[in-house]
Amino acid sequence: MRQIAALPYATGPDGSMRILLITSRDTRRWVIPKGNRIKGMAGHRAAELEAYEEAGIHGIACPAPLGRYRYDKKRRRGDTKEATVEVFPLAVTGQLPQWPEQGQRELRWFPVAEAAKAVDEPDLQSIIAAFREPPRDPGLFVRTLLRVKEWQSERTGMLRWFHALMPKQGRFFEQFEDHAATLVAGADALAKLLKGGPDIDAHIKEISDREHEADDIIREVLQDVRRIFVTPFDRSAITGLIGVMDDAIDQMNQTAKAIALFEVKEFPSQMQDMSALIVECARITGEAMPLLRSLNLNSARLHDLTERLVKLEGHADILHEAGLKALYNQARQGNPMDFVVGNEIYSHLEKVTDRFEDVANEISGLVIDHA
Repeated sequence: MRQIAALPYATGPDGSMRILLITSRDTRRWVIPKGNRIKGMAGHRAAELEAYEEAGIHGIACPAPLGRYRYDKKRRRGDTKEATVEVFPLAVTGQLPQWPEQGQRELRWFPVAEAAKAVDEPDLQSIIAAFREPPRDPGLFVRTLLRVKEWQSERTGMLRWFHALMPKQGRFFEQFEDHAATLVAGADALAKLLKGGPDIDAHIKEISDREHEADDIIREVLQDVRRIFVTPFDRSAITGLIGVMDDAIDQMNQTAKAIALFEVKEFPSQMQDMSALIVECARITGEAMPLLRSLNLNSARLHDLTERLVKLEGHADILHEAGLKALYNQARQGNPMDFVVGNEIYSHLEKVTDRFEDVANEISGLVIDHA
């Protein structure tokens, strides 16, 4: 038996992540909204529907699954059958006052670690645990031990080791994290924009405001790179990373500008799915930035995150090609200008995902050089 599920999550102002779990109707154990696949409907769309019916929530479901888990489903005649469930992350945007299964289940928001412990299936525990809390600074003592270990194993030269032990100046890590926050907010607004509705202008303004904030941050970074003597990474690495991050929010803003210019009000499913991928890319980038404070401790996790970013970009390419083909076929039978306008929007969306792949490459380079 093949099923789909939504993993509903929300991010607090401090960057902390929460997971929404519900109880099953029969055993009352903690689970995530799930159900059978629906013929003719993409998996993540079906997961969105299950989340609405079982928990009354709506949001942005990423079309690229996080993983799969198995469990034994009890059937009405008393026997059990193994089910394989594909899990799609769902960024929750709201809770409805009424929904089909209201009152039949308990709903509760959990911190990530508690949510992972609350479910029974080991594979689902691992999927939930992949949503990490912002890491804490391990402290000067631990960082020093790591640098000494590097020196003892002769992976770095004496001069570089001495440079690593020197106190760092500037606010580069905070600036990376602040910029990532603008990416998350911009991506959320972009996904809401591409769902259409009456608030299009408000979403366009939100993206523009976040782009202006990002411009202020990159300006501060470039000024600090020029004036500060000791930096945590090579100056080219700092400017390279913040540059591609800024390119991502710039392309989000270009997408919004194109929508405003051509007064587009409705958007095909491929555009919406690409924006959902962008939401997931921004979430991953937001998680990765605090990990840069301790590359040795976090190199394995950073590898996992950058690998998923690259896969998401590949998924976006597939959606882009399918969307353009559908748009072209429609334009042949209707207004050719629809293809011109749609192609412009698709182009910017693809460039957003390309920039997130560049973010992954920049992070991978830092890990190789410093971890």
